[in-house]
Amino acid sequence: MRSLAGTALLASAFAAAPAWAQQSPYAEYQRMATESAPIELFEIAGEELWKKQQGPKNVSLQACDLGQGPGVLKGAYTHLPRYFADADRVMDLEARLLHCMMTLQGRSREEATKRVEGSADKASEMELLSAYVAGQSHGMPMRPGTAHSKDRASIELGRKLYFHRAGPWDFSCASCHGEEGKRIRMSGLPVLFKPEYARPLMSTWPAYRVSTSKIVTLQWRMNDCYRQMRMPEPVFGSDATVALIHYMTAAAEGVVYRGPGIKR
Repeated sequence: MRSLAGTALLASAFAAAPAWAQQSPYAEYQRMATESAPIELFEIAGEELWKKQQGPKNVSLQACDLGQGPGVLKGAYTHLPRYFADADRVMDLEARLLHCMMTLQGRSREEATKRVEGSADKASEMELLSAYVAGQSHGMPMRPGTAHSKDRASIELGRKLYFHRAGPWDFSCASCHGEEGKRIRMSGLPVLFKPEYARPLMSTWPAYRVSTSKIVTLQWRMNDCYRQMRMPEPVFGSDATVALIHYMTAAAEGVVYRGPGIKR
């Protein structure tokens, strides 16, 4: 049922997407990839990890509060990133999962992040958990946190980081994603501070990458962008990467979440 509903949502999303996302070869590729991707298998594995007792305290993550109450998953992902009073910081999904691993299960940050990126043969714990949790909000509108002053500060920090040029190539996010019509080989480069571009993209993470046969997180994507700009890779779940995600998600506010999705 998910695949049929996902295909229908995908079709409706293309109707509202910018021209670069409506090209028929691209649309056909996305349709075929969506029908054949093993996303539900990753979600099933993630559910097992969510319920698995582990760590020094030998407890599961089922009491983890992702913003809608302890253990409540429905609608949690679509309200992230957001401010969490218990941690006194803004967190996205991966940062919050890491927080729960440390506080509920008693795991060290080093142990919990030693393998945040998996392989085609074996996805990481973080990737599987992200796919499972995000999938529980499939079909719901995205409403990231904006009410708290630290939510607004996070979005503003994300905006500044998006346009901040640095590194040996003097690049910023906007160097690639700042003007309409840019491409790298076959890939269009969406302007991610504009809603019409942000909505089709931000509503499909985490995602299965067909080219690598891997499920990947949005935190991974932020870090990979820094790597491609030849900048030092941020700490996983850092305030900087969370702020960038917050800024782009705020630009996509109101779009129906249709992930976990498919990427090239």
